[in-house]
Amino acid sequence: MNINVNVKRSLTVAMLLAMLAPPAIAAPRDGKSTTDRDAAVAEKWIAAWNSHSPEKMLPVFTADVFYEDVAFGEVSHGSAELRKFAASEFEGIPDLELKLLRSNVHGGHGTIEWVFSGTDKGVFNTGKKFSVRGVSVIDVRDGKISRSLDFYDSGTIMRQVGVLPTPPTGAK
Repeated sequence: MNINVNVKRSLTVAMLLAMLAPPAIAAPRDGKSTTDRDAAVAEKWIAAWNSHSPEKMLPVFTADVFYEDVAFGEVSHGSAELRKFAASEFEGIPDLELKLLRSNVHGGHGTIEWVFSGTDKGVFNTGKKFSVRGVSVIDVRDGKISRSLDFYDSGTIMRQVGVLPTPPTGAK
């Protein structure tokens, strides 16, 4: 009878340990949960763009990043192409600023909602200011963005800088 109780007790302890072990094994080495790292990536993304430095942007992304500015059809594969794209953005909009509205990143996937504003110096060469809301759909791997798709209304920018006419009042 004593052996039977010890076997049951040993099995119960082993089952409890087995249930508790996976979270400990899966925990990231930096001590932060995956959820914490995913949520922080949005703030890092905003800060990277606001740095106006392609070199400061690259650490936020994986070396094999896929980055697409859907509105303008710009696609960047990897760090070198992203560096070139960012440099052209900083040159064309020297006072580029992004403001974080909201982010929702969990389990390696999510969205970053933002307002993008600046002065058009080299995109349409108007010298006029613009501001547009947008969203980035991202994938995160090991705390870095591996895929980013930026969506916003380029027509809004074009109307604000005078490249497109503004619709008549009351038009839908």
